Amino acid sequence: MIIQIDIDFNSNEALYIQLCNQIIRGIALEQIQEGEVLPSVRQLADVIGINMHTVNKAYAVLKQEGFIKLDRRRGAVICLNIDKYQAIQELRENLNLVLARALCKNITREETHELVDEIFDRYTMGKREE
Repeated sequence: MIIQIDIDFNSNEALYIQLCNQIIRGIALEQIQEGEVLPSVRQLADVIGINMHTVNKAYAVLKQEGFIKLDRRRGAVICLNIDKYQAIQELRENLNLVLARALCKNITREETHELVDEIFDRYTMGKREE
């Protein structure tokens, strides 16, 4: 399987975080499906042009966060370890700071809701909501 990964080498964001975020977005947009095997660490590092240790770190973070499992025979496999309560708690923690920053910049509740709906719709377009 080949996935489109765009790394910004001029970004202040760490390469492994960029890689994690792109894989997570790919899962959310259903470009990568449950059970699919990601490229090997070596393959992905070669394709992107980054160090193998960076890819390895990204895969370790994705495993820890419940997005992949590492299988000795198959490699990194998309395996969503869904714990909705924990996911909601993490979302609450992340949103807490994001919303505090938004309030400091005079972003209204309505603007925030509109933005959240826009982003949510982008990920769920064409999907049935459960």
